[in-house]
Amino acid sequence: MEVKKTKGKHSKKKKKSVIKIFLKFILILIVILIIAVGCVVGYIYNKLGKMDYKDDELKEVAVNEGVDNVGYLNVALFGIDARCNDYEESAGSDSILIVSINKETKEIRLVSVYRDSYLSADGKDYTKITDYYRVNGAAKTVEVLNKCLDLDIKEYVNINFAVVVDVVNAVNGLEIEITKDDVKYINPYIDEIIRVTDVPSERITKPGNYTLDGAQALAYARIRYIGSDIDRTNRQRVVLSKTFDKVKKMNVFQINNIVDKVLPKLQTTLSPNEIIKLASSVTKYNITASEGFPYQWADYQPNGIYYLAPRNLEKNVIQLHKELFDEEDYQVSAELKKISDDLIKKTGLK
Repeated sequence: MEVKKTKGKHSKKKKKSVIKIFLKFILILIVILIIAVGCVVGYIYNKLGKMDYKDDELKEVAVNEGVDNVGYLNVALFGIDARCNDYEESAGSDSILIVSINKETKEIRLVSVYRDSYLSADGKDYTKITDYYRVNGAAKTVEVLNKCLDLDIKEYVNINFAVVVDVVNAVNGLEIEITKDDVKYINPYIDEIIRVTDVPSERITKPGNYTLDGAQALAYARIRYIGSDIDRTNRQRVVLSKTFDKVKKMNVFQINNIVDKVLPKLQTTLSPNEIIKLASSVTKYNITASEGFPYQWADYQPNGIYYLAPRNLEKNVIQLHKELFDEEDYQVSAELKKISDDLIKKTGLK
């Protein structure tokens, strides 16, 4: 019996020893995980630190009284007519997209604001929205969009030629049909993009279905001489949507390749934390709608200068809120109502 008791004591000691070793192993594992997570987070923040973060620009951006698009993140995406990696102060916004993200359903709805739209933040200094950007920059242009569309855009992203070319090339091109009319105008754009980005590409000599590389896809999106700006903005949204769909299917290493190329060429008010949060759920997002604004418009040419003027801005904004936020009976703000009335008096367009 005494021998058995001795064995029992040894057995208990062994068990305690094993538990201690196991606990030490767990503690070491936890420490390793903490270090690993810290390294990953540090690595990510190091990457995000390469972009041009404009953290203070929209802190006091004006929004019409009572306007609050609860449950949505609204971002202004400006495609800048800059021919190099730098953002030239004199560059206009070649395209203006409102990206509205439903935080709950992960739906993304896109609205292009036509570059020649005749708008104003104060009901006085009306001009083309693209020219307003050229003179006043992104933050003030966001203010015009908020005032004239009853939105509460709190963030913006600037991208230039090089960003589009890099991203499309990184996703191995986009499948797009090139029409006979497209062939007439696309090649001068391709030539210019090759020259300013120093990225190789080829001319397109006949209509057909193509896998367009970065320069070709950007050239397709920039064609201005077929139809109107409405057709042009539709091509821009096609390029954006197809690119987004391909990025969603990429693995982490492929996405990392895009990030390395693109981040140093971005200007944005989105914080690193916001970008990480959006990127972590990218596969859950879907683009479900794509529109152009204004919906009803007319040519307006005071002093021989062409503008695209909204026909009754108030009605256009009511339709916009239905398309973006499913608001069936939206009532515009008092400030928007005043701008709309002033615009009717100025242009005579109802």
